[in-house]
Amino acid sequence: MNNRKDALQSRWWDLEAELARRFGKTPDMETILFLIGIQEFGQIRKEFTKEQKQDLMHVAVCSLLARSGYYELERSDPDGWPHFRQLKALPPMNAMEQERFMKDHVLLYFENDYFL
Repeated sequence: MNNRKDALQSRWWDLEAELARRFGKTPDMETILFLIGIQEFGQIRKEFTKEQKQDLMHVAVCSLLARSGYYELERSDPDGWPHFRQLKALPPMNAMEQERFMKDHVLLYFENDYFL
């Protein structure tokens, strides 16, 4: 691994440790996206349907990638769900590159706005 990958992995472990401390369990990427989706949706509910959970993860991905100019918030519907418009295509990436890309965006989200 080069230094950039090492730094990213170290920051990711720090995020996992902080989330585990706060929630009592180390979350996987889907859980982290779900948490971000809830934060961006702004409505906490006792339960979400399977479809709503998928929608929340989509909201999270769009919110994360909006920071890099890939999406923009277009509107919120009457139920409060945000809807995004894609501004540019994502670059071609293999699975490892996609994982690093998403981890980097998740880390920027938490470092800039929340608690790291």
